[in-house]
Amino acid sequence: MRTYLVTGGAGFIGSNYIHYMLKKYGNTIRIINVDKLTYAGNLENLKDVENEENYTFIKADICDSESISRIFDENDIRRVVHFAAESHVDRSIRNPEVFVKTNVLGTLVMLNAAKSAWELPDGTFKPDHKFLHVSTDEVYGSLDEGEGYFYETTPYAPHSPYSASKASSDMLVKAYMDTYHFPANITNCSNNYGPYQFPEKLIPLIINNALQGKQLPVYGDGKNVRDWLYVEDHCKGIDMVQEKGKLFETYNIGGHNEKQNIQIVNIILNTLQDMLSDSDPRKNLVSEKLITYVEDRKGHDRRYAIAPDKIKAEVGWYPETMFEEGIKKTIAWFFEHEEWMSNVTSGDYQKYYQEMYNNK
Repeated sequence: MRTYLVTGGAGFIGSNYIHYMLKKYGNTIRIINVDKLTYAGNLENLKDVENEENYTFIKADICDSESISRIFDENDIRRVVHFAAESHVDRSIRNPEVFVKTNVLGTLVMLNAAKSAWELPDGTFKPDHKFLHVSTDEVYGSLDEGEGYFYETTPYAPHSPYSASKASSDMLVKAYMDTYHFPANITNCSNNYGPYQFPEKLIPLIINNALQGKQLPVYGDGKNVRDWLYVEDHCKGIDMVQEKGKLFETYNIGGHNEKQNIQIVNIILNTLQDMLSDSDPRKNLVSEKLITYVEDRKGHDRRYAIAPDKIKAEVGWYPETMFEEGIKKTIAWFFEHEEWMSNVTSGDYQKYYQEMYNNK
C-alpha cells in the first residue's frame, strides 16, 4: 500500500484531492493528511472519510520541523503532495509575514524532511519516491489583453506578497531539484473553483451573497481576467503528473476558461435564476442590482491565462469541465450543503475540531 502525505488536506483543493484519490484508488493507497487547521482548514470537508482505515489526520504545522520529521520517521511515505499555503491575496497585503513563514519556510521544512527520509548513502534517492509542490499561475505576474499565455518558461514576476511567497517556494523546490537531484515536480495552476471552497473567494462569495440578497462586491471595473479550473480536473492533473510526468519538470495546469470577473458574477446570477424554482423565495433576491463596484485591490493583476500545452503533450491531461458546466455543478453542491456554508460563514466549523485537537 503506497502512502501519500498530503499537506493542507483540510483546505479547499487539498480536501478535494483526498476525495478524488480515495475514490480512484480505494484501499490500495493510504493518505496521511497534515493540516494546521487555520481558518482555511475545515475537517467537515472530510467528514465522510474520517473513519476510513486508510485515512489518517494529523494536526501539525508544516513550519514545525520536529513534527514533520517525526511523521516521515514513523511512516514509509512514497508520495508528498504539498498544498499547504496561505493563499488569499487580500490577507497577504494586510499581513505578509504570515505568508512568508508558511509558504517559504514551511516548504523548506517539507523539503528537508523528505530529503532526509529518502536520501541514500550515495546521495541518490529511494526509487519511486516523489514530491509534488502545488503552486499558482500568479507567480508569472500579469498579462495584457491579447498578450498571449503563461508557459513554463515565462519569467517569474510576482506582484503581491502572496504570489511573491509562492514564487520563493517554487525557487526552493527548483534549487533542491538542481542541487540534490531531489525527486520533485512543480505544478502551477489557474484559479480553482468547486465544492468546499472557502467563501472569501470570488465564486462562493457571490453565490452565498446573492442567495441572501447581499451586495456583490466587484473590484475596480470588473474586467480583470482569470482562467478558471474546476477543482476535480486539477486533482486529476496532480495525480497524472506524479505518475506520468517527468521528474524535475514544471507543469502548468490551466482550464481554458478565461473570464472577466464581472462575467463570472453575471453567469452565477443567471445560473442561480435558472436553477432556483419559482417557489423558492431566494429567487426574488438574486439580481444584478446587487452588483457593487468597490475600490480596486492594490497591485491587482489584470489578466492570468495558462497554456497547458506541455501537460497535454507529456502527461495526457486536459481540462474536462468547461465553466458553464462546472459552475452548475458547484452551485448544485452548495444547494445540497447549505449547512456546510452556514457553519463556515458563522465560524462554527472551527469550534468542534479546534476544541478536539487543542485538548489532545
